[in-house]
Amino acid sequence: MNHKLPGLLVAALLSACASSPDKMQTAYVSPLQYKDYDCTQIAGELERVSRRANELYGSLKTKSDNDNTQMAVGMLLLWPTLFFLEGGDGPEAVEYSRLKGERDALEKVAIQKKCDPAMMPKVVDVVKEDAAPKP
Repeated sequence: MNHKLPGLLVAALLSACASSPDKMQTAYVSPLQYKDYDCTQIAGELERVSRRANELYGSLKTKSDNDNTQMAVGMLLLWPTLFFLEGGDGPEAVEYSRLKGERDALEKVAIQKKCDPAMMPKVVDVVKEDAAPKP
Protein backbone atom coordinates (compact mmCIF):
# COMPACT_ATOMS: atom_id res chain seq x y z
CA MET A 1 0.00 0.00 0.00
CA ASN A 2 2.82 2.42 0.86
CA HIS A 3 4.40 2.05 -2.59
CA LYS A 4 1.26 3.53 -4.19
CA LEU A 5 1.31 6.70 -2.09
CA PRO A 6 4.00 8.63 -4.06
CA GLY A 7 2.23 7.86 -7.34
CA LEU A 8 -1.11 9.02 -5.98
CA LEU A 9 0.49 12.18 -4.62
CA VAL A 10 2.07 13.04 -7.99
CA ALA A 11 -1.22 12.33 -9.82
CA ALA A 12 -3.15 14.54 -7.41
CA LEU A 13 -0.66 17.38 -7.80
CA LEU A 14 -0.64 17.14 -11.60
CA SER A 15 -4.42 17.28 -11.72
CA ALA A 16 -4.28 20.53 -9.73
CA CYS A 17 -2.48 22.32 -12.56
CA ALA A 18 -4.46 24.63 -14.79
CA SER A 19 -5.16 23.20 -18.24
CA SER A 20 -3.67 24.80 -21.30
CA PRO A 21 -6.37 26.58 -23.32
CA ASP A 22 -5.03 24.75 -26.39
CA LYS A 23 -6.29 21.50 -24.90
CA MET A 24 -9.68 22.68 -23.64
CA GLN A 25 -12.75 21.15 -25.21
CA THR A 26 -15.27 23.27 -27.06
CA ALA A 27 -18.65 23.33 -25.34
CA TYR A 28 -21.61 22.63 -27.58
CA VAL A 29 -23.78 25.68 -28.21
CA SER A 30 -26.88 25.30 -30.34
CA PRO A 31 -26.94 27.46 -33.47
CA LEU A 32 -30.73 27.72 -33.03
CA GLN A 33 -30.33 30.60 -30.58
CA TYR A 34 -28.96 32.70 -33.47
CA LYS A 35 -31.52 31.67 -36.10
CA ASP A 36 -33.30 35.03 -36.02
CA TYR A 37 -30.10 37.07 -36.37
CA ASP A 38 -29.38 38.80 -39.65
CA CYS A 39 -25.87 38.85 -41.10
CA THR A 40 -24.99 42.18 -39.47
CA GLN A 41 -26.01 40.88 -36.05
CA ILE A 42 -24.09 37.64 -36.59
CA ALA A 43 -20.97 39.62 -37.53
CA GLY A 44 -21.27 41.82 -34.45
CA GLU A 45 -21.81 38.89 -32.11
CA LEU A 46 -18.96 36.95 -33.71
CA GLU A 47 -16.64 39.90 -33.15
CA ARG A 48 -17.70 40.23 -29.49
CA VAL A 49 -17.32 36.50 -28.80
CA SER A 50 -13.94 36.33 -30.52
CA ARG A 51 -12.60 39.36 -28.67
CA ARG A 52 -13.58 37.92 -25.27
CA ALA A 53 -12.23 34.46 -26.18
CA ASN A 54 -8.88 36.02 -27.12
CA GLU A 55 -8.75 37.86 -23.78
CA LEU A 56 -9.49 34.67 -21.86
CA TYR A 57 -6.99 32.68 -23.92
CA GLY A 58 -4.18 35.00 -22.82
CA SER A 59 -5.19 34.80 -19.18
CA LEU A 60 -5.62 31.00 -19.22
CA LYS A 61 -2.34 30.50 -21.09
CA THR A 62 -0.50 32.57 -18.49
CA LYS A 63 -2.03 30.57 -15.62
CA SER A 64 -1.17 27.29 -17.30
CA ASP A 65 2.40 28.37 -18.03
CA ASN A 66 2.86 29.58 -14.44
CA ASP A 67 1.55 26.29 -13.04
CA ASN A 68 3.87 24.32 -15.32
CA THR A 69 6.84 26.40 -14.20
CA GLN A 70 5.93 26.02 -10.53
CA MET A 71 5.52 22.28 -11.04
CA ALA A 72 8.95 21.94 -12.70
CA VAL A 73 10.71 23.96 -10.02
CA GLY A 74 8.84 22.16 -7.28
CA MET A 75 9.64 18.71 -8.63
CA LEU A 76 13.34 19.54 -8.96
CA LEU A 77 14.01 21.69 -5.93
CA LEU A 78 11.31 22.20 -3.39
CA TRP A 79 8.62 19.54 -3.61
CA PRO A 80 6.72 20.88 -0.54
CA THR A 81 5.94 24.01 -2.58
CA LEU A 82 3.77 21.86 -4.84
CA PHE A 83 1.09 21.94 -2.18
CA PHE A 84 0.68 25.66 -2.87
CA LEU A 85 -0.05 25.39 -6.60
CA GLU A 86 -3.08 27.49 -7.42
CA GLY A 87 -4.01 25.20 -10.30
CA GLY A 88 -7.27 23.82 -11.45
CA ASP A 89 -9.61 25.14 -14.08
CA GLY A 90 -11.95 27.81 -12.84
CA PRO A 91 -14.84 29.82 -14.21
CA GLU A 92 -12.65 31.42 -16.88
CA ALA A 93 -12.00 27.99 -18.42
CA VAL A 94 -15.74 27.24 -18.49
CA GLU A 95 -16.44 30.61 -20.12
CA TYR A 96 -13.67 30.05 -22.67
CA SER A 97 -15.09 26.66 -23.68
CA ARG A 98 -18.56 28.18 -24.02
CA LEU A 99 -17.27 31.07 -26.13
CA LYS A 100 -15.53 28.63 -28.46
CA GLY A 101 -18.88 26.87 -28.85
CA GLU A 102 -20.67 30.16 -29.49
CA ARG A 103 -18.14 31.05 -32.17
CA ASP A 104 -18.72 27.70 -33.89
CA ALA A 105 -22.49 28.15 -33.70
CA LEU A 106 -22.29 31.68 -35.13
CA GLU A 107 -20.11 30.49 -38.00
CA LYS A 108 -22.61 27.71 -38.80
CA VAL A 109 -25.51 30.17 -38.86
CA ALA A 110 -23.53 32.59 -41.05
CA ILE A 111 -22.93 29.76 -43.54
CA GLN A 112 -26.58 28.68 -43.46
CA LYS A 113 -27.74 32.24 -44.10
CA LYS A 114 -25.13 32.64 -46.85
CA CYS A 115 -23.70 35.77 -45.23
CA ASP A 116 -21.03 37.54 -47.24
CA PRO A 117 -17.66 36.36 -45.83
CA ALA A 118 -16.23 39.84 -46.41
CA MET A 119 -18.81 41.15 -43.95
CA MET A 120 -17.69 38.77 -41.19
CA PRO A 121 -14.93 39.96 -38.88
CA LYS A 122 -11.49 38.50 -39.31
CA VAL A 123 -11.39 36.03 -36.45
CA VAL A 124 -7.94 35.39 -35.07
CA ASP A 125 -7.97 31.77 -34.06
CA VAL A 126 -6.66 31.37 -30.57
CA VAL A 127 -6.40 27.59 -30.60
CA LYS A 128 -3.97 25.52 -32.60
CA GLU A 129 -6.69 23.03 -33.62
CA ASP A 130 -8.72 25.90 -35.06
CA ALA A 131 -5.79 27.36 -37.00
CA ALA A 132 -6.82 25.79 -40.30
CA PRO A 133 -8.35 28.29 -42.73
CA LYS A 134 -12.12 28.53 -42.58
CA PRO A 135 -14.09 27.93 -45.81
